[in-house]
Amino acid sequence: MSVLVYTENWDGLFKKQSFELVSYASAVAGMMNTKVTALSIGKVDAEELGKLGNWGAEKIINAVSDELTVFDSQAYTGIIADIARAEGSKVIIFSNNITGKALAPRLSVRLKAGIGAGVSKLPLSIEPFTVYKRTYSGNAFAHLVINSDVKILTLAQNSFDLTEKPTGAVPETINVSIDSSPVRTVVTDRVQQTGKILLTDAEIVVSGGRGMKSPDNWGPLVELASLLNAATACSRPVSDEGWRPHEEHTGQTGKMIAPNLYIAVGISGATQHLAGVSSSKYIVAINNDKDAPIFEAAQYGIVGDALKILPKLVDAVKGLKK
Repeated sequence: MSVLVYTENWDGLFKKQSFELVSYASAVAGMMNTKVTALSIGKVDAEELGKLGNWGAEKIINAVSDELTVFDSQAYTGIIADIARAEGSKVIIFSNNITGKALAPRLSVRLKAGIGAGVSKLPLSIEPFTVYKRTYSGNAFAHLVINSDVKILTLAQNSFDLTEKPTGAVPETINVSIDSSPVRTVVTDRVQQTGKILLTDAEIVVSGGRGMKSPDNWGPLVELASLLNAATACSRPVSDEGWRPHEEHTGQTGKMIAPNLYIAVGISGATQHLAGVSSSKYIVAINNDKDAPIFEAAQYGIVGDALKILPKLVDAVKGLKK
């Protein structure tokens, strides 16, 4: 019996969220008195795979297949299911990102496993297996009991602190055969974003809403983001009106993010927006309406005109960098 954690790689490299997953899985395995097996699919070199052992993975498996050159949820599910059975895994952990949300439900059907989606803490108990998760767009929390023999968890990003735990695990590469007929994913073109920090990877996000009043007023916000090495984001009305690109739209209908720091400038805090950012560790709100809902979600707030406050923040950060 083991805890199996799926560690996604991007062009053969791991990101912080993969190490966070392994660290979380190691803590869960400790509660269950068992070991952690980390699984990655696709070609990853041994040195990169070995990094998973720094965070508690006691066995590292790299599954490769010549028939599988792009992500396909159906094919990946089959590989993960086979390895989970071979390892006797009773708990399987994914990130609560796009990939995890595509794989976890399929795997649940394959293994007849219950799912705890978007958990943000270690299990409250093992018997019965009870997990903590936010619900109702982050306005409440639930204690979810999973009674199935096999359990699947998706971990909310940036919700668990990395804990270094070197194991010296030696990666094992296995060749897997898949039936290529069900593979329906075909990549016809690939455009890689450069020169910007991806929203989903950012530790700090500076986001603007209609309180910015005009697309011409975005300069200080972008400058603040640059000084903080942060990503820029916006509310849905801003992207709908064409003030900012749609890929910056955060919220229930946009990107779900969980940075360490989310600075909301001129955003009122509609429920659908808060649903996408409520997992942030710290929220700083700037709004001229002291009764704006965003202040209920924020740890720190500034009541005032964002267009007057932003330049002062920019000057303050510049002063700290001198």
